[in-house]
Amino acid sequence: MVGERMKISIVVPALNEARVIRATLEPLQALRARGHELILVDGGSRDETSRLAEPLVDRLLHTEAGRARQMNAGARAAAGELLWFVHADTRIPADADDLLLRAVRTRPAGRAWGRFDVRLSGAHPLLRVVERSMNLRSRLSGIATGDQGLFVDAALFRESGGFPELPLMEDIEFSRRLKRYGRPLCLRQTLLTSSRRWEDQGVARTILRMWALRLGYFLGIPAQRLAAHYGP
Repeated sequence: MVGERMKISIVVPALNEARVIRATLEPLQALRARGHELILVDGGSRDETSRLAEPLVDRLLHTEAGRARQMNAGARAAAGELLWFVHADTRIPADADDLLLRAVRTRPAGRAWGRFDVRLSGAHPLLRVVERSMNLRSRLSGIATGDQGLFVDAALFRESGGFPELPLMEDIEFSRRLKRYGRPLCLRQTLLTSSRRWEDQGVARTILRMWALRLGYFLGIPAQRLAAHYGP
């Protein structure tokens, strides 16, 4: 515990994120100063990600590439009672730790999990449709995605088996597991996540691809096959 407060371990999986990693980690320094733990898990970056991150984290781990594998490694190394998984291109609210701790106190001990609403960084009007649909779909379905900053009690993470080590859709499958223990806490405060994939590959085209991949997964197509169509 941090005094009387639950300790949060923030796990950031990264791969070749030198361009954005400092901007992600710097706002998290305030949480470190309040006694929380920051872990970066590098999946084999060939750029300066690890060098830039090292002075800004409590632990720097190295694994093979694979977001699920990286997040599981970070969770195993974590000392906190609450795990929070933050993508390497995401910006957090300044009071994120207070928001998390207030939320988890509304659930039985060791049984809390949930996510934030998400806002995309770009100005394209279709991105407003994307973020609203993501947040509404998640609220209705009880399924959280990685962009939404999934958080979970460490004990529940271990009990549920952690992230399935899939090349794609690991967040959706993990949410399905967690729903057996209760519905997610859906925080309306937003994380700001990069819209670079949509902008680099075309907003409309990326929306259609994401919908098709999700539909394929729900129809039972293996994540390994879908990953070939996900893009870089």
